[in-house]
Amino acid sequence: MLAFIARPSVAPILLLVASNIFMTLAWYGHLRFKGVALPIVVAVSWGIALVEYCLAVPANRIGSAYYSAAELKTIQEVITLAVFAVFSVVYLKEQLTLAHLAGFTLIACGAALIFKNPF
Repeated sequence: MLAFIARPSVAPILLLVASNIFMTLAWYGHLRFKGVALPIVVAVSWGIALVEYCLAVPANRIGSAYYSAAELKTIQEVITLAVFAVFSVVYLKEQLTLAHLAGFTLIACGAALIFKNPF
């Protein structure tokens, strides 16, 4: 199992998932605490974002051995949408609408185009 996780094709994806969880928390987690002063929110968000960077940078460095930069960015964007969708429903208690799902689907189609490269 550890050998599978350490593969250059898998490790960056797992690191990007973890990175995006921290990124989403840093960017949107404070929305449940609107009474907290903005300077405090910014400082806490920076601390959380530092963890995100400590995961994202190695993900891209390791991933560049297997994926192109465009593929890494595409993976990151798809993961961001998935993490955000779960976060907004579970943490922010917001509902995803059909318009959200349709938009996410179109973005996923664009991601598939990057990897299929039909041109």
